[in-house]
Amino acid sequence: MEDIPQPSNDPYSVGDHVQIYLASDDPDNQYHSVVCEVVEIHEDNLGKETGRNTDAYSYTLCDVETGEELPISFRHHDLVPAESR
Repeated sequence: MEDIPQPSNDPYSVGDHVQIYLASDDPDNQYHSVVCEVVEIHEDNLGKETGRNTDAYSYTLCDVETGEELPISFRHHDLVPAESR
């Protein structure tokens, strides 16, 4: 059975290294397993709607290998701490 990594229980901070973890059928799956640095944090009210504080966060990311900012942002639940993999 595959050990599925879990997102952090706390919001990520600018400078944190994270790995994108997406399902194979996710339309943005080409980013699965890419290790990135958090460069910007966005907050909305989704956490209030779901009752899960971390659902309020999405992140602008920079690929650590290429140094390029990714063209889309990712929600907290799509990211795992890079050191956990």
